[in-house]
Amino acid sequence: MCGFIQRDAGSPAVINILRKVGLDNMIPTFEKENAGLLNFYPAFGKNPNRQIKNLIVNPNKAVDATWWFDCKPDGDTLRVGDRTTFNARNLDSPFWKGAVRHHRAIVVGTALGESNKVGSTNEHYLMNAKEAILFGAVYREFENGCYSTAVITRPPHERFSKYHQKSIPCFLPHDKDFVSAWLDGDANDALVLSELDNPKFIRTSRSLKSKPLRVANL
Repeated sequence: MCGFIQRDAGSPAVINILRKVGLDNMIPTFEKENAGLLNFYPAFGKNPNRQIKNLIVNPNKAVDATWWFDCKPDGDTLRVGDRTTFNARNLDSPFWKGAVRHHRAIVVGTALGESNKVGSTNEHYLMNAKEAILFGAVYREFENGCYSTAVITRPPHERFSKYHQKSIPCFLPHDKDFVSAWLDGDANDALVLSELDNPKFIRTSRSLKSKPLRVANL
């Protein structure tokens, strides 16, 4: 994915999904978010302040993480690296293996922005979810207390290709046992491996045409 993730901090869907998947301890953290739309963008321009807020790294902890995995500590902030790493794609690569095994995280969103090139122009889409969305991610923790993250992507899916042809985000099941396995850092868990090898696509309804943005419901 190369767009953005949106979270409606005032939506009951956020609290409902946390409760549904057994992350009740995270509810007070998300309730403290100011109501309104939070848009999360990758750290293009090497801006470490482009963060995903309240990235869930374990059932009792959420952090603010720069959306660019390749970072280095720089005083009390991060210096964003040159390697393009806002997505984790080739999970068999040594670059990602350790994080996929031990440092998995969850991004909670209510919408997803993507784009596709059609002819000489880009078509932009905002996909709103009927429920909140759980995106699979990996993270790094640095000695200065800062974090960086990358959203996991999987191979293209024909039902998502009209929104983005290159890949799909790693949509996580709304299942309590799966979420527990995902956050426990055990890459040998059959539930985790099965989902990464056979990613599911959130079904989308017919897109609603508007300009300059096309809106679809997930």
